[in-house]
Amino acid sequence: MKINRIKYLLMILLLGSLLPVSADSRPKSGVSDANLELRESSCNFGEVARRGGDLEYELCFKNTGTTPLVLTRVVTSCSCLKAHFQRRPIAPNEEGVIRIVYEPQKSEPGVFNKVIQIYSNARNGRVIFTVQGTAIESPRIKIKEDKVVIKH
Repeated sequence: MKINRIKYLLMILLLGSLLPVSADSRPKSGVSDANLELRESSCNFGEVARRGGDLEYELCFKNTGTTPLVLTRVVTSCSCLKAHFQRRPIAPNEEGVIRIVYEPQKSEPGVFNKVIQIYSNARNGRVIFTVQGTAIESPRIKIKEDKVVIKH
């Protein structure tokens, strides 16, 4: 009977040691109280000529929290969209800018709705921004002996 108790005790200790320790179970110290607030949640470029060159947009945001805000990653949903941002901390009540470049020549013609995910140390974690518009094919124009020929 003593051997059964020892086996039972060892089994409990073994199972207890296999349970993962959660980081959330420990007291939280140094928790960020930064908050990322976008000025707008989307941008609409309207009709965009696919061969008309790149379009730029400055996405302004503010840290409405009480600790410094650090952008860690900005992910775009398409290779036709680029996002440039500074990695320096944004102090509380200060503003920052993410520069967005849309390259319509890399996109298919028609309506587009692209997503930008902004990751940071803010308590709201991930923020979504959308870029919308319509990429149109511009007609090709040939000038031949004082005549204008438009090809579609």
